[in-house]
Amino acid sequence: MKKIQSLKLKFPKTLQKKIDRRKDEGSFRALKISDPTLVDFSSNDYLGFSKKQSISEFAQDKLKEYSRQLHGASGSRLLSGNYPLIKDFEIYLAKQYDAESALVFNSGYDANLGLISSVAQSHDLILYDELSHASIRDGISLSPARSYKFKHNNLKDLEAKLSKFQNQFETIYVITEHVFSMDGDEVEVEAAIEVCETYGACFILDEAHAIGTLSNTGYRDYGNKIFARIITFGKSFGSHGAFIVGSQDLQDYLINFAKSFIYTTAPGQDTIARNWAAHDYLRTESQDFESLRSIISYFLDTLKTHNLASYFIESNSAIQSCVIGGNQKVKTISKQLQTEGFDVRAILSPTVPEGKERLRFCLHSYNTEAEISKSLSKLSKLLN
Repeated sequence: MKKIQSLKLKFPKTLQKKIDRRKDEGSFRALKISDPTLVDFSSNDYLGFSKKQSISEFAQDKLKEYSRQLHGASGSRLLSGNYPLIKDFEIYLAKQYDAESALVFNSGYDANLGLISSVAQSHDLILYDELSHASIRDGISLSPARSYKFKHNNLKDLEAKLSKFQNQFETIYVITEHVFSMDGDEVEVEAAIEVCETYGACFILDEAHAIGTLSNTGYRDYGNKIFARIITFGKSFGSHGAFIVGSQDLQDYLINFAKSFIYTTAPGQDTIARNWAAHDYLRTESQDFESLRSIISYFLDTLKTHNLASYFIESNSAIQSCVIGGNQKVKTISKQLQTEGFDVRAILSPTVPEGKERLRFCLHSYNTEAEISKSLSKLSKLLN
């Protein structure tokens, strides 16, 4: 038998060129391990729930209550993965958000992808904020519907487009984020609801960075005014996964047509128990939320003290972005801050538009006033 020679598979040239281009532009990214000795201004664990022992204990109690047999789910929800714990958790979530139903997904990305790609049809229109998250854009790209963006957080521009297209499509979907992950600013939700109601549009709201940072009660008064709300467990809840709340009809539809829900293994029981514990803790204990709001207020005051406010995008959320411009410049300042003991990450283009590169400060309930004062004092010296 002829011996087969071992040949190294060549990496496609077109892909290598894309990597080389990123390196030339200073936008090449690589994975790094977070240094636990640095002050955390980078994680999405806004309330410190990933570290809370009481949440871990509650999760273990929940697993005992349901007599867990498996650590994993063993299959997709439509096969063997629809266990009692996850079903009861969805009933709990629907009640907490004053909705008819809730449906759990493996991630916020999966939730947006499955929802948007499946509900919008070829005779429909999608209007979305121009700064929408990549998961929203990818869901739109997989949808057969027509789509147009409206100016960032500009409800007048949204209304003008709704007026223009009102009678040209069977259904119009309006999609935006409650708090924007790169800018930290927020949409006027009640006003957006009113605009959508006026024109009969279906409103889809991504609340990944809002729940637990702007409210610890979940905005129950939204009720059935919003077609679909996407809420994640990977931010304030300190865990993993996401869920969509809406009508029972919407849940039935997603179970049958959302591919990112149908064709994947369900979340494991350990994860669901942890998510339930974190959600219940946020609902019943407000001290971490109040600490976060206090820290945000102190951060904003300290920006003024150091004459830094003009560098930052106006935001009342846990995300505070300092726009510097230039991939190399923002990376250099990020490294200098890390050398001083502060884990502040650089956000590069093309993640954000060219010229809008930035440092993103993610604030937490466990950050201290001293940490904020020292980090902003150092930043002021680097910029001024």
